[in-house]
Amino acid sequence: MKHYKPTSKSRRHLTTISYRGVITSQNPEKSLTGGFKRSVGRNSFGRITTRHKGGGHKRMWRAVDFRFDKIDIPYTVKTVEYDPNRSGFISLVNYADGEKRYILLPKSVKVGDVLITSAKAPIKPGNRLQLKEILVGTFIYNVEVKPNGGAKLGRSAGNYAEVVAKDAGYVDIKLPSTEVRKISEKAWASIGEVSNEENRLVNIGKAGRSRWLGIRPTVRGTAQNPVDHPYGGGEGRSGRGLRRAKTRWGKPVGKGQKSRRPKKYSNKLIVSRRKVGKK
Repeated sequence: MKHYKPTSKSRRHLTTISYRGVITSQNPEKSLTGGFKRSVGRNSFGRITTRHKGGGHKRMWRAVDFRFDKIDIPYTVKTVEYDPNRSGFISLVNYADGEKRYILLPKSVKVGDVLITSAKAPIKPGNRLQLKEILVGTFIYNVEVKPNGGAKLGRSAGNYAEVVAKDAGYVDIKLPSTEVRKISEKAWASIGEVSNEENRLVNIGKAGRSRWLGIRPTVRGTAQNPVDHPYGGGEGRSGRGLRRAKTRWGKPVGKGQKSRRPKKYSNKLIVSRRKVGKK
């Protein structure tokens, strides 16, 4: 981590990730980049579906491969690069047949390492196998939910899932949220942990830096009027006056309250629900 001298109030607690010695290339591969329009919390009708998003610095899109559909073809790690669209580092890799792709870089993998996606690949960081071939207790990332559906789980910086059991065509995976979930043994996953584990230690330091990241201000419910929020109104500073926490639309939220649909199709695949609170 990089710490700064307190030359101003906003710099006193500011911390950033030290990229020197980690990033090996400043210029992304032109054939794998392009422009894109960020959703900034709006749906296809332009209505806000996620609040507190908008603005921020313009970003270039990197086409990161999450499908890994080139089986049994080894590839070599050529660079370690920063991606503004995700918290982990990415890497440009060259396949033996000449194709170039971006992948999410795992921890401890360096430039020059040779990796492979194969059913018989050795168990080492960066290699990709089917879950039935991975030993119990192994840390994995880039985990598929459905076979050949592309990596969906364990993609944030420093994250990993753990194989905890195997039974009847399914593999039990402990996710970063502490939820234990059954996934088909034919689904694919990569060995190791996602790079840039220090990302969780970053202190944004000032309001302006949040705006650069595309995060807009959040107004507390107790600071609003009764017409705008269930916590609003009252003389002076008032508590919420309600037994359970809720959103401005009256839906239960936080403090261990269940908000998952009781008839969701994947409920039968969850072995144990996530633990709420500090991990």
